[in-house]
Amino acid sequence: MLKNRLIPVVLLKNGIVVQSKSFKRYQCLGNPITIVERLSDWAADELIYLDISDKTTYDLGRDDLNFPNRHTILEILQDIARYCFMPLTFGGGIRTLSDVLNRIQAGADKVSINTQALKNPDFVDACAKEFGSQCIVVSIDVLSDTNGSWEVYSDGGKLPTGRIPSEWASEVEDRGAGEIFLNSINQDGYGKGYDISLIRSVTDSVKIPTIACGGVGDWEHMAQGIVEGRASAVAAANIFHYSENSVHKAKKYLYDLHLNFREPVLGFCTVKGKKL
Repeated sequence: MLKNRLIPVVLLKNGIVVQSKSFKRYQCLGNPITIVERLSDWAADELIYLDISDKTTYDLGRDDLNFPNRHTILEILQDIARYCFMPLTFGGGIRTLSDVLNRIQAGADKVSINTQALKNPDFVDACAKEFGSQCIVVSIDVLSDTNGSWEVYSDGGKLPTGRIPSEWASEVEDRGAGEIFLNSINQDGYGKGYDISLIRSVTDSVKIPTIACGGVGDWEHMAQGIVEGRASAVAAANIFHYSENSVHKAKKYLYDLHLNFREPVLGFCTVKGKKL
């Protein structure tokens, strides 16, 4: 039986790591590399890194010690990959097969596609055929209306598509996607827990792994995502910025509940090159 996974999510906006709330409000956190180094040290299972930039300009605004400022997304990805000692999924701005190839060559193990898949579903087929399903993660951003109906949104949660999440997930599975990355816009940044019903609607509709995201405020929410939502993996962004060893604490909590996670161990120190 495959292990469940604990996956931090890092959001990059125009060269700066940010926290997100409802896909609208963003708080700047700083350097795009240092957070990756810390997450590797604390032995996260994987990392999802999403470029949510609304411009083509990438500028941290300064040169940090050991981490010079970069001005293209591929340069940033190359830096990230040097410090990422775990499987890395990279998403954002992917429109062509060349975009996928460039990101893999720059160090990504998988790519996450979203808007382009919605605009041209055949793009999922083409990516899976060219690079293999194991490389293709389809990201699905979902907004719930006042009646509780779910709708898939594109373009960073800005545009409604008229698609139902479970049906869209099933379609991209048929087209060759290897995983679903499911994010609730309503829950994003509020710390009140996942939308469990949304997760279940998708996990009941597909056989490929579903990664749940959006709303984690404590470790119990992650357990609920696995047990009640039947997600294959639980992901979060904001909560992992609050303490250095938060990933280790989260995994220990889930492991101690006897859920199907790997035993938490300290990771590889990327600075000193030895075990912590």
